[in-house]
Amino acid sequence: MGVLSSQQINSLINSEQPLVSGLIDIDTQLQPNGIDLTIDSLESLTGHGQIGLTNDDRVLASAVDVPFGSDGFVHLAPGVYIARLNEAVCLPATVMALAKPRSSLLRNGVTVNNAVWDSGYAGRSQVQLVVNNPLGFRLARNARIVQMVFLTLDTATNSLYSGIYQGEQLDQVPRG
Repeated sequence: MGVLSSQQINSLINSEQPLVSGLIDIDTQLQPNGIDLTIDSLESLTGHGQIGLTNDDRVLASAVDVPFGSDGFVHLAPGVYIARLNEAVCLPATVMALAKPRSSLLRNGVTVNNAVWDSGYAGRSQVQLVVNNPLGFRLARNARIVQMVFLTLDTATNSLYSGIYQGEQLDQVPRG
């Protein structure tokens, strides 16, 4: 197992089946060991969710849109938000991904939580943005919020991701 370098990521972005699409500015987003992903939209949770023993018992919490102001910013009070990313990820059978919050968020009392991106996943993901700063936080639309790191598998997996989030929002990939 290894981590893809910026050169490998760039090559896969420019391939027939791009590793990441919908980038706003590849020169700014491409990092030595990953790619920064940007925020497209935000939602605030308005209801409870549920996870049961099977996927049949799964209920996603209801949410409402949190609009950005005319200046492109939104002031977020302390709390939990769901952020949709601009970029679409398309992982081959030999690659999985993890993402971590950018350090500037952490230094402002904001974190981002997310799950593993399994091999075979394709879509525009959502991540959880948590404002811990008691005074809140201002965030601009299209700001870079996480760095995704791509890990290569020693061998291609036989079972690619096929869950309910496969293909999410692919028809709405912004053009950078």
